[in-house]
Amino acid sequence: MSTPLSVIADLVPHGSRVLDLGCGDGRMLAHLRDTRGCTGLGVEIDPEKLIAAAEKGVDVLQYDLEQGLSMFGDASFDVVLQIDSLPNIRHTENALRETARVGRLGILSFANFAHWSIRLQILTGRLPVTPELPYEWYNTPNLRVATYADFERLAAHCGLRVREAFGVRNGRRTSFAPGLLATEAVFCVQRG
Repeated sequence: MSTPLSVIADLVPHGSRVLDLGCGDGRMLAHLRDTRGCTGLGVEIDPEKLIAAAEKGVDVLQYDLEQGLSMFGDASFDVVLQIDSLPNIRHTENALRETARVGRLGILSFANFAHWSIRLQILTGRLPVTPELPYEWYNTPNLRVATYADFERLAAHCGLRVREAFGVRNGRRTSFAPGLLATEAVFCVQRG
């Protein structure tokens, strides 16, 4: 996870019930539990990350997000997190709609492919490698990349309302020219 824990945690109300989709090693859920009194569940497919999350005392379910979230009822969580996981999901529109259905608030973050340094690398004829996108084109786990502006269009297309949006630059929130200057994008979405 490249977005600092505190940037995302500040968006999660104290005492929330949280579902973390693609929770990785459980670091975010453990942080929310320890600093904000939250409870919740992580979903992860990677067995090693699943074990790391469980070792942190995080309740975690091994599950492939491509299967959807039909096991959860509408608004069964206060917050659903998708931190750096949306670019790895084939059925992006469905995953986004399900995030908004299952949670009263969806918080998503991903590397902003329109950052100026990425644009510069493309101008030199190379696909970018950055701290937020650390893989070469031939070994990346990402199925796709996204930009700040593209996500706003996707949310509208899915009938979701963007409650808050900002970029992250040097570990801090920024709202100034996030499409160009932010290395990561963060969006809070709700049903239309």
